[in-house]
Amino acid sequence: MFEKILVALDRSSEATAVFEFALSVAQPQTSQMLLVHFIDWEMQEISPWVGLGTLYDIDVAGERYEWSHQRLQKEIEQCKSWLESYTQKASSLEIDCKAECQVGNCNIGIVNRAKEWGADLIVIGRRGHKNISEILLGSVSNYVIHHASCTVLVVQGTKASETDEVNRTTEVIS
Repeated sequence: MFEKILVALDRSSEATAVFEFALSVAQPQTSQMLLVHFIDWEMQEISPWVGLGTLYDIDVAGERYEWSHQRLQKEIEQCKSWLESYTQKASSLEIDCKAECQVGNCNIGIVNRAKEWGADLIVIGRRGHKNISEILLGSVSNYVIHHASCTVLVVQGTKASETDEVNRTTEVIS
C-alpha cells in the first residue's frame, strides 16, 4: 500500500487517465495524494536588432517583461483551477489530496518534489512518442524513472487520433 502518492499531470488528454489510475491505487483515509503540474516558462529574448542602448529599448524590454509576467500569472491561475477539480474528486472519495502548480523544468521538478515531500510512489503518464520524436522532444517519464528515489508507475496511453478507443496499459518500475 502506498501512503504518499505524487501524481504528475500535464494538460494533455492523458491527464485524466493518470489521475484515475492514481485514485485506483490510493486508499481512502490512508493515502495522501499530491498533484503537481509544472509550467516550463522562459522569458522570450528580445531581438538582437533592438538594442542600441536607447530609452526606447528599455521601454520595449519592460513592456515585454510585464506582458510575459501577466501571461504566466494567467497560466498559473488556469492550472490551479484545473487541478482543483481533481482535488475535489479525490476528497469526495476520502483521499487527502493537495495540488501544486509550479514554474520550472518538469523533469527535475517532479523528481525533486517527490523527494522533498517523501513520496513513496510517483504516477506519471507517457504519451508514446517513438524513435526520433522521443529523442527530440525528450521523455519526462523516462527521466523520472531513472532519477526518482521511489517507485514510479507509468500510465501508458496512445493518441486518441490513432484509434477511436484509447487503450491503456501500465508498467510499474521500482
